Amino acid sequence: MTRQAVIERTIDAINRLPEEKAIEIADFADFISKRYEEQSLSEGIKQITNSSVAFDFLSKEEDLYELSDLKKIYNGEG
Repeated sequence: MTRQAVIERTIDAINRLPEEKAIEIADFADFISKRYEEQSLSEGIKQITNSSVAFDFLSKEEDLYELSDLKKIYNGEG
């Protein structure tokens, strides 16, 4: 089914409903649209962050501590 066919089918269905149900569908469509925008924005931010070189200096930093510096090794048990 094409996008245009889906739109036409939805409009036909909305036209058969009482006004309060049509408003409910409009509110739901707004909710879905906002959620899609937020997801798109989050993906864009992730892509920008992943391609950024702002924190590259951290990978060049030498390790300050080694395992031999530990007084006690934590093994995850109580």
